[in-house]
Amino acid sequence: MSPEAASPQQAIRQFLASLRSPTRILVAISGGSDSTGLLLLLDEAIKAAPHPGISLCAATIDHALRAGSADEAREVAALCASLGIPHMIARWQSEKPKTGIMAAAREARYGLLAEAAEALDANLIVTGHTLDDQRETLAMRGMRTEQVSTGIADAVLFDRRFWILRPFLFSTRADIRAFLRTGGVRWIDDPSNEDTRYERVRMRRQLSADPAAATNIRAAWEERLALSSRSAEWLDRHFQLHGDVLGQVMPEGLRQDRAVLDYTLGRLTAVFGGQPFVPGRVQMDRILAFAAGSGSGRMTAGRVVFDLRRDGLYLARENRGMVPLVLRPGEAGVWDGRFQVRNGSAISIAIESAATHSPSFLCLSQESSAPKSLGAEDSLPPHMESFTARTRGGWIPVTSTGMRERHFGHLPKAAWQRAIASAPALFSDGAYLSLESASLVELTPYFAPFDRFLTRFDFIFADRLSAVFAMAPYAGLPLRSIDGKTI
Repeated sequence: MSPEAASPQQAIRQFLASLRSPTRILVAISGGSDSTGLLLLLDEAIKAAPHPGISLCAATIDHALRAGSADEAREVAALCASLGIPHMIARWQSEKPKTGIMAAAREARYGLLAEAAEALDANLIVTGHTLDDQRETLAMRGMRTEQVSTGIADAVLFDRRFWILRPFLFSTRADIRAFLRTGGVRWIDDPSNEDTRYERVRMRRQLSADPAAATNIRAAWEERLALSSRSAEWLDRHFQLHGDVLGQVMPEGLRQDRAVLDYTLGRLTAVFGGQPFVPGRVQMDRILAFAAGSGSGRMTAGRVVFDLRRDGLYLARENRGMVPLVLRPGEAGVWDGRFQVRNGSAISIAIESAATHSPSFLCLSQESSAPKSLGAEDSLPPHMESFTARTRGGWIPVTSTGMRERHFGHLPKAAWQRAIASAPALFSDGAYLSLESASLVELTPYFAPFDRFLTRFDFIFADRLSAVFAMAPYAGLPLRSIDGKTI
């Protein structure tokens, strides 16, 4: 591995020196060697050379997937109590899925860690991922793609709220365990770490038998950061947003560097399609080939309709597969992977696509003399009174402001109608929500590939996209330096 692995002690010293103050760190500790070493080394370093404004707390997530997990969590609680470190146990209470248990457990784990951080007044979370975990991840991803992977990120923003940092990513498990043995500290071995039904366990055994050198991950990180920066500049120069539901790439933007186009169109596809991941390589090659075309036409990929015209490439959600979301008073949820909805009204509401109940509004009368671009003279059905368009001043009814005439009249009719058909409409008991009730519903864009898990490598692009949508910026990194370099 290049660069050479850092000792756990060195990694912790560098980590603490990199933090902005004041900082309250939540340590995610399972009782395994990696997380136990992380907690002890952080505690030891802070007590040996007090860092003003830096304090510790800890949380253990009991996934309730096997017998004895509750007892193990209590053992961790006793360790934290002996060190004087505030600690809480959070249990995964919901029903466990029949398939995809590892992914579901990961989602639940980070959600519970965020709740624990709030309860313990922490402003960042640290986990014990190691160089061993990094090598396994790189090897698994290398089996699926020829592209250079950035592997496990050293910093990830969760749910737009908490940064998750991984100080041990360049430290080995063997070194961490050597530190624990020297101090006579025992740890808990999770039996699932030996279960060959899991891909990671199988890969771990292959790597231990064949310790091939891994990619210089820091070089891949720097390359990804540079690409994110160039892509953010591309957004400023070549992308326009219309009504939060229709994207437009200007013709000049389609003639830019292929790597930038690959990055930007992939992530815009995920955002407009409400998908947490960019399209796969085969789909991206199709999208890039289509965007490079000289004529007009349409294609669909990743739940997005791409409409290529003389004035650029339009992107909108395809009009199918949009599942209704029902929210009781006070509840919140994500509709179609594209909108965060909070029901502040006193009634239960349903969020559905605008075209679901009144698809006829997509087809204007053939006798109409309206131009091909949608103008203010085109009427909308009553349900569109409850569809709201977001501006910097908040969410306001489209039909009450004349903003369709001011902002959308120049757009191609078919592209704009397609986009409006995919917009959220609000209902209660089968009837369109009144303007009074709709004003109590908070409806904001949601970026599926970024808003749950955002790596620092994509941060620059995602933050610029947030500005394009006139949304609040993402929380900045709680670091003043990375690898000794001031940021």
